[in-house]
Amino acid sequence: MQNTQNALTGGMRVTLYQPDIAANLGAVMRTTACFNTTLSIIEPCGFPLSAKSLRRAAMDYGTPQNLIRHSSWETYDATPHAGRRVLLTTHGATSLTDFVFTPNDELIFGQESAGVPDYVHAAMDARVIIPISEQARSFNLSNAVAIVLWEALRQTDQLP
Repeated sequence: MQNTQNALTGGMRVTLYQPDIAANLGAVMRTTACFNTTLSIIEPCGFPLSAKSLRRAAMDYGTPQNLIRHSSWETYDATPHAGRRVLLTTHGATSLTDFVFTPNDELIFGQESAGVPDYVHAAMDARVIIPISEQARSFNLSNAVAIVLWEALRQTDQLP
């Protein structure tokens, strides 16, 4: 299940920082499976992350072969990365409509309840925001992943 080598070989990747909600992880697992994209999870999660819970979350998609688990931020941060680390955040500096993706970008999404801490913001190569209505706070995590991943793959000619 854990294959750190995938992080080194390139291609678009999605990383979830300490996800809180198992159902969101399941939806993201299905999205990354549909787009044949590697998924990384930075633990700890807000729910037990066992092989059984991963199978349940992924439903009929099975446990993804391109799933990389990192036991902590420090473990993740020490892993070599093939491309830029792009944080999707409500505190983004660049609108998704203006951002130019590259084929090896790693798309990082924060915890549903709290986003990411300042030290994670500081470690990023870019911070991007999805433009939304001023009356709204944010998209659901799995919706944000689907929107951004599709646009990044479209821009880099990597859609299946």
